[in-house]
Amino acid sequence: MHIDPLLIKPTNKRNGFTLTFAGITGIITGIALFINGSHLFAPGIVCFGFGAISAVLGISKLLEPEVTIMIDTDGIRYFHRRGEVKIAWGNIQRFDQPKVIQGVETLTLPYIGIKLRAIGPILECISLRLATGMLTEQRPLLITASAQDEDLSTLENQMSEEFTPFIEDDSRYKGVLAMFGHRCRILGSHLGFHLYIATDALDRPADEFIALMREYHRLALLLES
Repeated sequence: MHIDPLLIKPTNKRNGFTLTFAGITGIITGIALFINGSHLFAPGIVCFGFGAISAVLGISKLLEPEVTIMIDTDGIRYFHRRGEVKIAWGNIQRFDQPKVIQGVETLTLPYIGIKLRAIGPILECISLRLATGMLTEQRPLLITASAQDEDLSTLENQMSEEFTPFIEDDSRYKGVLAMFGHRCRILGSHLGFHLYIATDALDRPADEFIALMREYHRLALLLES
């Protein structure tokens, strides 16, 4: 039985050309105002500033891959401008949107969380550039984890271990891969999931995406049986 892969193309990429064009227009307008006289300096700096910000945001969106996620019966492949990583269904224990408690409210985080059976297979296939990028992008999650933990000393001890080799079973990882492995383990123990995909990488609501993941997972199990 052949199952076509599902390709996820993020909608936020569509704004890339618009933001870039608006940014370039703002920069040109700002420069023109500078040239036309000192009395136009204030509106010129405003146009130039907003134009530069829009251009940077637009170009960053254009650099994002056309397809951010591919799901098939083998697993999930996540594409990032820094590289890609594949997560086999057999290495996924569960997936859902992570939730945290803030005061008396339960908040749903804007991520798809994936709990792994083992971190090693991810470290074997992820590029150093992508691991570095994800370490940076996961800082808000680390802050969220610290807000959830009443005993901050435990989290601080775990974070200090990020600069030590990461050991799982008989495998030993150093450098960036070790840091990423430790980070996955920290987030897993405090937020319940090891890997996180931001919902702005999706082209549909998170609950619909999770339902599709479950359907492909079910099909993968049927093909194995």
